[in-house]
Amino acid sequence: MSLRMAGLLLCVSVILCAPVCALSQQADVIKGASGDLKVILVGHGSVILEFGGKVVHVDPFGKVGDYDKLPKADLILITHEHGDHLDPAAIAKVRTEKTVVVSSEAAARGAKADAVMKNGDTRTELGFKIEAVAAYNIVHKRDTGEPFHPKGRGNGYVITFGDLRVYVAGDTENIPEMKDLEKIDVAFLPVNLPYTMTGKMAAEAAKTIKPKYLYPYHYAMGKSQLPEVLELMKGVDGTEIRGVKK
Repeated sequence: MSLRMAGLLLCVSVILCAPVCALSQQADVIKGASGDLKVILVGHGSVILEFGGKVVHVDPFGKVGDYDKLPKADLILITHEHGDHLDPAAIAKVRTEKTVVVSSEAAARGAKADAVMKNGDTRTELGFKIEAVAAYNIVHKRDTGEPFHPKGRGNGYVITFGDLRVYVAGDTENIPEMKDLEKIDVAFLPVNLPYTMTGKMAAEAAKTIKPKYLYPYHYAMGKSQLPEVLELMKGVDGTEIRGVKK
């Protein structure tokens, strides 16, 4: 095993013991022809994206970040209504009079959304094109047989920042619709069980989408599949894994 991989796996063991502290809240920078995209992995499914002086929060969740200290939002995207993605208190802390909140239909009331998007919808906010895409389970289900995330209820989002296209998958498995995603520069793929993807599913999704930069996320509060993702993505040309502390 390489020293780099050993370090990654050590980090994973720390994450499982102390999920919030192990996640970096330092901004990562993705260079684009029309500007730099700053990425902050707050923790779990919570992400902050900054571009052109605008701040976009995705699924702010107070249990993984101190939202009193994080930047105010120009735009908030809520993928679905589950409590680890829809946190009204966290939303309130970063919302201002000018903030636009966009959510799935099921999350609209709790998020006090300004706009609702369904799978397949497209809209523009703050000059950023936003595409709501499918996010659901096929394999992983509740004891009742219902998927943890039924088809059509939650959203993933593709946001275009200048020349950079960013895919935040939300809670999903490696669904067939991923093959229709085009020119994804940055992808955030969830890797925890039983609610999202196995490591194999996430690696297959990444190989389908072929992002330039892959951020495994949503792994700090469930059974992490991060080690398997890292192993299966070794040697895959064209995709760089980001957001995992070295």
